[in-house]
Amino acid sequence: MLKYKLKQFAMKYSVMIVMILLIILFSFTSRSFLTLKNIINLITQNTFYIICSVGMAFVMIGGGVDLSVGYQMSLVGVIVAILMTEYNWPVLLAVIVGLVVGSLLGIINGIIVTRLNLFPLIVTLAMSTVYQGISFIITQAKTYRSFPDSFRLICTGTFLGINYDVYLAFVIVLISEFVLRKTYFGRYIYATGGNSDAAYLSGIKVNKIKVFLYGLCGFLFAIATIDMIAKANSTSSSFGPGTEFVGMTAALIGGISFKGGKGSMLGLVAGVFVLQILGNGMQLAGWGTYLQYIVKGVILIIAIAMDGIMVKNQSNKPLKA
Repeated sequence: MLKYKLKQFAMKYSVMIVMILLIILFSFTSRSFLTLKNIINLITQNTFYIICSVGMAFVMIGGGVDLSVGYQMSLVGVIVAILMTEYNWPVLLAVIVGLVVGSLLGIINGIIVTRLNLFPLIVTLAMSTVYQGISFIITQAKTYRSFPDSFRLICTGTFLGINYDVYLAFVIVLISEFVLRKTYFGRYIYATGGNSDAAYLSGIKVNKIKVFLYGLCGFLFAIATIDMIAKANSTSSSFGPGTEFVGMTAALIGGISFKGGKGSMLGLVAGVFVLQILGNGMQLAGWGTYLQYIVKGVILIIAIAMDGIMVKNQSNKPLKA
């Protein structure tokens, strides 16, 4: 009985356990790791990763995946930058256009996946090349810099010593967790991801929910794009790609399954910080950049393998009489 309880505890809090072990490990490898300055940097520098990961999590819980969001970020970023720097549009209007564009790109993906009944991994991978081409055509490989101060306020402004984008990420996570856990729509998302055929037969409009989730993912990635380019105070067509794998890996580490129908936003945030603590700790410890890529790739493989094992174990459980 005790062994079973320990196993259940380890499975439930595995992300937290890994995070604590990483903190202990890197506190020995670098004196700078556990300093207040580094901890604050870990939080403030990763807000856009948290927002991105929330968007990816919604799609994955709903039974899909979107590998085009990195180039969605690239396209949204350059559009917002061009409107502000070359056409002198008001910041608020440029931001609204960026959010609308991000949402539309996600909706396009959702419509193609649902209407043509195609595998989302292949569809979104193909669409990523489309968005990549559009982004490079628009910019002609140009970099845009020096955004208005009012635009950068999201990451430079503070309240009680905490940056605005930290509050923004916190609110997005809380609202998302509430929607998933406490609303009928959240139950519909879990049902759609868990068994879309059964959800459809029970009266849930599965395709509409999937399209909405892809649109929501695009919207959240657009918010993250604005935060990301505001932090960098520059952008180009190369900004954004690769972020989709961070979001997907964080989701898998945080307990969100590739098969859909399970996971939480709080576990997702823990997954994000596991990745960022790992990257930050390796950097402070002096590990080479290429070695970091290898470690993160191995972690992604392990996360996918563990997800497959857990799904298999659940499917092999005997039915209760």
